[in-house]
Amino acid sequence: MSPPLLLLLLPFLVLVQSRPNTLQPRPPQLKTDFYAKTCPNFAKIIQDVTTDKQLAVPSSAAGVLRLFFHDCVVGGCDASLFLISPSSSHASERDHDINHSLPGDAFDVVIRAKTRLEVECPGVTSCSDILAEATRDLITMVGGPFYPVPLGRRDSRVAHANDVEGHIARPNMSVTQIIDIFAAKGFSVQEMVTLSGAHTIGFSHCTEFASRIFNFSATQDHDPSMNPAYAEGLRKLCAGYKKDPTLAAFNDPMTAGKFDNAYYVNLQNGFGLLASDQILVSDPRTKPFVDMYAKDGTKFFKDFAKAMEKVGMLDVKTGDQGEVRRRCDTPN
Repeated sequence: MSPPLLLLLLPFLVLVQSRPNTLQPRPPQLKTDFYAKTCPNFAKIIQDVTTDKQLAVPSSAAGVLRLFFHDCVVGGCDASLFLISPSSSHASERDHDINHSLPGDAFDVVIRAKTRLEVECPGVTSCSDILAEATRDLITMVGGPFYPVPLGRRDSRVAHANDVEGHIARPNMSVTQIIDIFAAKGFSVQEMVTLSGAHTIGFSHCTEFASRIFNFSATQDHDPSMNPAYAEGLRKLCAGYKKDPTLAAFNDPMTAGKFDNAYYVNLQNGFGLLASDQILVSDPRTKPFVDMYAKDGTKFFKDFAKAMEKVGMLDVKTGDQGEVRRRCDTPN
């Protein structure tokens, strides 16, 4: 289970008013009805598990979405992020510092689904397929777009912490650095801004944005790109973050539990939580897309769905390139 998290919404805050790359070719082995004969209840079991988990732990959707992205951008969508270190001398992806904050409840969703599927159809369903399907179901459950999830992925047999750095953007990176990271995976600037909209749900720990709200510079106590009232509220929320690293704030203080386009509206009004979010509205390469999605939620949903399909196709393993793990945290 994940460590206790203090998630406080800031109720006093009031909102002040390139074409994307085409999808990568789908590997011929992947298809939406991959388990139609071998595990016909695959979709229903995952839907049942995700529904129960989201109702019990409302942060599950955001956690699983983050887990999916962190897995896919490092070596492909192969559930390598689930593997635990076999020994103290071999660090796995989960051991990398950027993955330390991934919530235990997100891993638990996939593990619960895998346990039930192993009873129903042992040795058939991959952990990577379960993660991909569960992510889509949870996004839809909190109001996000539906998109098809082709199945047939295999799971990786190995995971190395050394493979992680440089594939996942950090909050203090420049726009150029973030663009370059996404470009290396085949994503356009627009697709990068689209996928950043995932921060419409979820939370970030105070340690990730403390530099923006405490002693920002010699003359300013907070980042001037941040709404002053928002910065003040965050300072109160995060006052004890050095003693309690679990303190956190919602990425979207306006509609925290709902998948919508409010993230982009927030950026326009200085309510971006992370520096890497807020800079998207000030850089001329990304601002037009922020403005477009802030104005048109339907366009955001359409583009986000396409981008998520593309993420799900990143370096997938099929056939004998991987395996169907019996347990998600251990190779066979």
